[in-house]
Amino acid sequence: MADTAGITLSVADRERRKGDGPTPRPHLILALECSRPQALSARYDLGGVMGVTIGRGRDRHAERTGESGRQELRVSVPDRWMSSRHARLEQSFGRWILTDTESKNGTLVNGDVTDRAVLRDRDMVELGHTLFVFRESVATFAGEARDLDLSADRTRAPGLVTLVPEFARKLDKLAQVANSAIPILLQGDSGTGKEVVARAVHTLSDRRGEFVAVNCGAIPASLVESELFGHKRGAFSGALEDRAGMVRAADRGTLFLDEIGDLPASSQAALLRVLQQREVTPVGATRPIPIDLRVVAATHRNLDAMVQGGGFRQDLFARLAGFRLDLPALCERLDDLGLLIGSLHGRVTNSDHAGFDPDAVRALFRYPWPLNIRELEQALATAAVLCGGECIGLDHLPEHVRAGKTPSVAPDPSMSSSSRPLSADELKRRDELLAHLREYRGNISAIARAMGKDRKQIQRWIKRYRLRAQDFRD
Repeated sequence: MADTAGITLSVADRERRKGDGPTPRPHLILALECSRPQALSARYDLGGVMGVTIGRGRDRHAERTGESGRQELRVSVPDRWMSSRHARLEQSFGRWILTDTESKNGTLVNGDVTDRAVLRDRDMVELGHTLFVFRESVATFAGEARDLDLSADRTRAPGLVTLVPEFARKLDKLAQVANSAIPILLQGDSGTGKEVVARAVHTLSDRRGEFVAVNCGAIPASLVESELFGHKRGAFSGALEDRAGMVRAADRGTLFLDEIGDLPASSQAALLRVLQQREVTPVGATRPIPIDLRVVAATHRNLDAMVQGGGFRQDLFARLAGFRLDLPALCERLDDLGLLIGSLHGRVTNSDHAGFDPDAVRALFRYPWPLNIRELEQALATAAVLCGGECIGLDHLPEHVRAGKTPSVAPDPSMSSSSRPLSADELKRRDELLAHLREYRGNISAIARAMGKDRKQIQRWIKRYRLRAQDFRD
């Protein structure tokens, strides 16, 4: 019997995959349909699959046939540039071989035309105007569907969708607490989508009030309390009228405190009183005003280290960190790149936009995106304007994206890469990494678990900061 996309695991499959730990298996990711970017992405589990046939169909779907352990998978995509039987993947001695099955428009791997190729992890496969990414090993969890097609599941709020299984589990927990009064703390590098996630939490909370976003780092220190808590007319020079303040504006809604780590110490104490008492006293007022709000805070700083160093109040931290979620950098969730491109495309263009030229998509997937989702959004927004409603081509992308190199100031030839100054955030991350290297004596797996990161990310940081794990081993 065929096992269509999205069907849950059989009892036998579940028995094989019992336990809480993830099981690594090869996967094929349908990253992006160039002509239908807003169809988003799909992920197909190749565990127990002997062969995969990919071709054009009336709609996008996956069908499994054969016995468990020796299945055949058929993936269909409504891509008019794709042949009905365009290509096939087969297992051979533990490797996956891609073969072009005499398609009309050919098959490309990493931008090069090929009739046959042995696939490696993260190879980009272009069939027609559809981009696939091969993954040698994706760790999935027991009970997950073999195939996950985001074009068929639009129930999740934007910002809570991912193809990365470990991140998906964290987002599931976030969704569980969204419709509660539990405060949420979002941590992650700048540009990783913290406000989008906060808005998704507000949407799921069903709170009747407004979503009010406050950038704590953008308000002058002398005005923080009047901006947050409001003021009475005449409370200070320039207070010409009563102002409710942002906290009261979020009454019965959600107050999003972005860059909470930049909040001055005096304002931290005032905010703590508001959260404890559930009431706010405007500057210059004598009577408090009751409020009902949900607080979601966000920061790119290491608040744990700030608390230990006395830079952030421990009692306020405890009030904010009811549920904590670390948002990964884009380089740590590359399997979501096609999903993010499709989602952002829907935000910056009309619904009937022609989509992307394959050359442009290839460049988008080759660029490392060091400034995360925000940088991706800016690149797509600019391209959407430059293309004038036509298909987004390579020439519409920023020059550094086309070149695949991050823009930077030319280094001083006399200064070695090891001696270039690190940013404040990099210094903090390096110090944290050093502490873990000492504590766990260079054990990469233990450090990854302690920091909640993938082993590969820890290794990238060790290389970036020119450290050596072996120096910390006995």
